[in-house]
Parts: sequence; C-alpha cells; structure tokens
Amino acid sequence: MKLLETISNLAGKYFAVWVILVAAVAYFVPAPFLPLGAYITILLGVVMFGMGLTLKPVDFQLVLKKPLPVITGVLAQFLIMPLGAFLIAYILGLPAELAAGLVLLGSVPGGTASNVMVYLAKGNLALSVAMTSLSTILAPIATPLILLGLAGQWLPVNPVAMFLSIVQVIILPITVGLVIRKLFPGVVEKSLNVIPLISVLAIIIIVSAVVSANVENIAASGAIIFTAVILHNLFGLGLGYGTGVLLKLDEGTRRAISIEVGMQNSGLGVALASAHFGPLAALPSVIAAVWHNISGPILATFWSKKPVAVEVEEEYRSADVSPTVR
Repeated sequence: MKLLETISNLAGKYFAVWVILVAAVAYFVPAPFLPLGAYITILLGVVMFGMGLTLKPVDFQLVLKKPLPVITGVLAQFLIMPLGAFLIAYILGLPAELAAGLVLLGSVPGGTASNVMVYLAKGNLALSVAMTSLSTILAPIATPLILLGLAGQWLPVNPVAMFLSIVQVIILPITVGLVIRKLFPGVVEKSLNVIPLISVLAIIIIVSAVVSANVENIAASGAIIFTAVILHNLFGLGLGYGTGVLLKLDEGTRRAISIEVGMQNSGLGVALASAHFGPLAALPSVIAAVWHNISGPILATFWSKKPVAVEVEEEYRSADVSPTVR
C-alpha cells in the first residue's frame, strides 16, 4: 500500500507531464490507442466515482453557512466560461465542430484538480470544494441548457440526451461513491491516497484515445485551437478574479473563484463531445486537460508566494476538507 501511495503522489504531482507525454505518443503512434475510445464514458465514471469517495458532508456546509461566495462563484463559472467560449469561437472563426466543442468546454462544471491548485495558491479551500461540488450537481441541468442556447447554431443539441449522459457519467458514480463511503468509511479512508493514481490513469487514457483519433485534425487546426483554449482559460482566470474584486471579497476568496472558474472538467467535456458532437469537438477539452494543468500550477506557485489575510487562511484550514486530487 505504501508503494501505491508513493506512486499515486508522484502521478498527481506530475500529472501535466504524464498527460503531455502520453498525448505526444498517441499523436505519433496512434494505432495502439484507437480502441480505447470505446471506454471514455466508463473511464470518466471511474474518475467521478473517486470524487464521490472523497466527498464529505462538510463539503456542502459552506453553501448553507456562507452562500453568497459559493453562489457567486458558480454563477460566474456558468456565465463567464460559456460566453467567453462563444466570443472566442466567433472572433477566431472556428469551424462548427471546434466552436461547439469550445462552448461545451466552457459549459461543464469545475475541474476536480482545481481544489489542489486553490490549496497551493493559499486560497479559500472550503469555498473551492463547495463550488466544485455544487457546479457538478447542477451540471445535468445547466450544461445542456447553456449548450442549447449558445452552441445550437453550429451543431444540433439534444438537451434531454445530454442530461441523461451527465447523470450517467457524473451523478450516478458520485452517488455510488458517497454511499460506499457511508457504508465502509474505514476501508475508504485507507484507500484515499491511492485514488489520485486511478484518476490520473483514467484521464490519461481518455486523452490518449481522443488524440489518437484526431491526428489529422490536430495537424490541420492545432495552432488555432490551442490559441482558443489558452485564451479561454486566461479569460476565465482573469474575470473570475475580477468578479471577486468587484464584489469586494477577500483575497483568498478571489483566488478560489478565479481558479474554479478558469479550470473546467475537461474529462466530462471529452466524453460529452465524443458522444454528442463528434471526435473533432472533443479537441478543445483534450487540449484543456493539458493546458489547465500547466497554467494552474504556474498561477498557484505565483500566488503561494503572496500571503493572504490570516483570518482567510484560518477559515479554510479549520474546515475539514482536504485537497485530494479526484
């Protein structure tokens, strides 16, 4: 178990490196990875099951105790990122599938790795976990409706089918994880340190499957879609922080909202795009899986060297939450 924990910690620490390496191999030698595309939905379910195992009732308490920052952050996430994606797609003149895929990336809930980035950035960790949890729960309703309104002009959107997909790959696995944690708390606690390894492996396989299926598309439109994803991420990080400034929230809360808004659940984006739009539409989410794990650590490192108010640090340290990579 100790060996697995060590490997798991290394996998989480160097996640971006592994994603880049595997994506490169899948691009230059795609054949071995092509069959993995059939397992994308299952793999994402595994990641969400791991998230369910790590969730605790305290993760939702902040929604009731201090609802304003949580609701503000979630609203910013579901407004800033989809609208930002819509504008960037128009400005860059993206092809229909890529445009819809970018809007889809902006419409999914917060990424699970964001909690770790907020922790490293000395942000409000309790708020980060609450935002991730709440946005994930709202996703079955919010994501299909946003896509219907913003991406329907490029590709047909079936909100009912998408709702069922999100329930299948997110809500059900998380619910099962919560139930198992409730029934077998001792066993789950002992295995929590291994969960990052499982999640990292699942996401890496998802990335390799989509990259291998899109070698020609990446070669043809790689530069413009990389530009779109990077702009989208910076747009979210900047306006997320700006929202906190506008509402005169404390520095730790601004950092948490910035990272939560800027980092999306790219794994869900890949699964939904592959199932409902096509492999090309999954490219923005695949690239985001790499880029978000580069920009996130850079920003977290920068902020980690700039202290926040003592009371803010005490708020998230006293909260019984942990920055587990799910």
